[in-house]
Amino acid sequence: MTTTAGLRYGWTTGACATAATVSAYTALLTGSFPDPVTITLPKGQRPAFALTRHELGEDSASASITKDAGDDPDVTHGAVITARVRSAERGAGVSFSAGPGVGTVTKPGLPLAVGEPAINPVPRSMMIAAIAELAAEHGARPDVEIQISVDSGEEIALHTWNPRLGILGGISILGTTGIVVPYSCAAWIDSIRRGVDVARAVGHQHVGAATGSTSERVLTQVYGLDEEALLDMGDFAGAVLKYLRTHPVPRLTIAGGIGKLAKLADGHLDLHSGRSQVNLEFLASLAGEVSAPPSLLERIRTANSALDVLQVCQAAGVPIGDLVASRARLMCEQTLGDAPVAVDIIVIDRAGTIVGRG
Repeated sequence: MTTTAGLRYGWTTGACATAATVSAYTALLTGSFPDPVTITLPKGQRPAFALTRHELGEDSASASITKDAGDDPDVTHGAVITARVRSAERGAGVSFSAGPGVGTVTKPGLPLAVGEPAINPVPRSMMIAAIAELAAEHGARPDVEIQISVDSGEEIALHTWNPRLGILGGISILGTTGIVVPYSCAAWIDSIRRGVDVARAVGHQHVGAATGSTSERVLTQVYGLDEEALLDMGDFAGAVLKYLRTHPVPRLTIAGGIGKLAKLADGHLDLHSGRSQVNLEFLASLAGEVSAPPSLLERIRTANSALDVLQVCQAAGVPIGDLVASRARLMCEQTLGDAPVAVDIIVIDRAGTIVGRG
């Protein structure tokens, strides 16, 4: 299955875990593993998954699927996801546990209780529905224990938000549709939302959103914010602001380089270079507001980059960083609307030096 741009869709960890569960439970009931194994996704699609490995024991069965994220640059692409299914006592229903490589929730604010395995609600419901359907088909009881594990999951998790969100020991089993849309950035945006949820749940009154590691370090140095109060915003200023509009925290500080925050100041909520550009005419207009001379305005209009603008303005004594910060704050306030969130902005250069505040 491909997009209109010719990129391949992929499958979520939740879809892979469900497929592994279906194959393992079928083998527990019949002695045979379906391979490939077909599942039904929440929107009705029926993909098939090849097994990577399988094993049938006396009272349990396990099956593994290698995740294919399609053409999306997903950190879990190629991860091997295993479901081990074991019969439970009559009336026990379906229970879940975290095997090696799957995290455990240790902080409030997530859609799972503290102490639960990091298997999100939609994947859980997919697996429960699949177990019920198979049990009815074979005249069995839908009472099983499902353990999900991921090869090298603890190492993979270090490249995700999980440690900051308090999900320890491995990755999360995620997905709402079962399908990974290439370059949709849905996982990143979801992580931003979960970061806000955790910060609110533990009572933080001030969160910081950074475009990168350097600006995050500046936030920590200036405000001493705890790690769980820091949001890895990246290019997704709009995702932060729109979620805080309905899930407010009293104070938000956004920190980033002059280039990205110049785009925010100019009204862009997606700061990716492929989706928004630095508007030199806009920067010249800001400098004009403080009576910069015409020669400087022309130099700004013909600059090579926002950093170039910063340097020529600094040499001329024009506070372009402060001007960008003030206009970016105004853009944030407009996006937040009536939400009770106070905003301030920190603009840095590439070395991490603060060059503007607003």
